[in-house]
Amino acid sequence: MTETRKCEQCGTLFAPRREHARFCSARCRVAWNRQHAGDPPAAVSALGWSITAMRDTIDRLLRARASDQPHGYAAISEAVWWVTMVDATLVRYHPDVYDAVLESHGEAERGVIEGTFGGLRFVRNWMGYHLDHSDFIEPRRTPGSPGAGPIAAWTWRSLPEPVLAALPERGREWEMTRYREYQARLAAKPVGDTFDRAAAFLLRASADGALNDGASDDGASDDGASNGDRAPSELSAS
Repeated sequence: MTETRKCEQCGTLFAPRREHARFCSARCRVAWNRQHAGDPPAAVSALGWSITAMRDTIDRLLRARASDQPHGYAAISEAVWWVTMVDATLVRYHPDVYDAVLESHGEAERGVIEGTFGGLRFVRNWMGYHLDHSDFIEPRRTPGSPGAGPIAAWTWRSLPEPVLAALPERGREWEMTRYREYQARLAAKPVGDTFDRAAAFLLRASADGALNDGASDDGASDDGASNGDRAPSELSAS
């Protein structure tokens, strides 16, 4: 059965093509953004300090060396939390800027970026809740060195398909998509590469969002059912 949602602007039912589509068309998205542009001044401040916290957390992780696994797991978990928090904030309050920055990349790179964030959402939803940190992360030591190795060189483990029977059908579909993106874009790759790519995109999008804050594009032609902004990606069962 095809999923339908109600457009948050006009109330029309539409079939979403993206996980977090909220509007039936670009016109409705622009109208909603214009009406709510001045609503949450705190959101702008929150985005600013979230960006700073994310950048500092990832900088520490990329430089850090850890001989004890719990310290490394904690550093990676913190980075996952901040990246997904900033991503969710940008796509809610600056969806057009977010999409414009995404579209500025070539098709192949767009797929890598979107898959990276999808994979990180899967990690956020599962690591420490349904699976242990050690199920996700493979610590690495520098060859020939008995001391601490760089956390950035640790890799994401390949995982079996998650058990999703407890979720509704829609939730199973979205979470399986996130799992596949994790397998394709994160598994067997260094965690440092993942966070480096995610941070570079989010920092650019946040900079463009600050420059274009409050601007709207009446000429947008993309359908909201295919380019809806991505709200925070919580599990559907939550």
